[in-house]
Amino acid sequence: MQTIPIPDLDDTEPRGTRVRLLSYNIQVGMASTRPHHYITESWKHVLPHAQIYDNLTRIAHAISGFDIVALQEVDAGSLRSSFINQIEYLAKKGGFPFWHEQTNRSFGKIARHSNGLLSHFKPAEVNNLKLPGLRGRGVMVARYGNKDNPLVLLVMHMALGSRARQRQFEYVAEIVNQYEHVVVMGDLNCQPDSPEMRYLLNATDLCEPSHGLKTFPSWRPARVIDHILTSSSLHVHDVHVLQHMLSDHLPIAMEIILPEKLHLAA
Repeated sequence: MQTIPIPDLDDTEPRGTRVRLLSYNIQVGMASTRPHHYITESWKHVLPHAQIYDNLTRIAHAISGFDIVALQEVDAGSLRSSFINQIEYLAKKGGFPFWHEQTNRSFGKIARHSNGLLSHFKPAEVNNLKLPGLRGRGVMVARYGNKDNPLVLLVMHMALGSRARQRQFEYVAEIVNQYEHVVVMGDLNCQPDSPEMRYLLNATDLCEPSHGLKTFPSWRPARVIDHILTSSSLHVHDVHVLQHMLSDHLPIAMEIILPEKLHLAA
């Protein structure tokens, strides 16, 4: 397990609510764990397969210990997922009372490409916004707690091209700067030293992502493209990558401690 060391707890550590976060690109439950699977199992992008229930159940078990889970590359119910809304399925199997979906690209009955949010805390509001650029990319904005002092989570799966990501990060920065306590979670498709990531961090109060937590590809991690970014007001207690070979990405986990006056509804 790749882990960023955190100093021992002491009396100076914040005493607010602890929240366990997880961001996971689940690859529609395909479970590619070798390079050749991209070719030999490419048909799973359009057709259902016998392992999908087992794969989703294993993912549900892996994520069940977290408070809030951001999902990318999830299908909201189509032929390739045996017409199962994978977000709802994972919520029920993982024991999450609150779940939300954002379908960004729909191919009728064939595929419904989506982001998902699973939560043990009740969001006060969830908005689905479209990101700039070609169709198919969006950001979920979930607000928790009091309207005047909320915790705001952004869940996203960014574009593959750097120029498109730059425009998307500019849009995201405008949202982030409206709030004091923000968490950005998702497959950002870029490394910490990329120009667009540096722009986002310089344009906002978001803290630099943890270097060295490689998540892709899952069988031989070489790239840092899945991230959880936080405002400086949020105390990061722990961050690490889980070694679950259930997708071509590994999930990234973080525990944060909220400011003492920030309360979430259960």
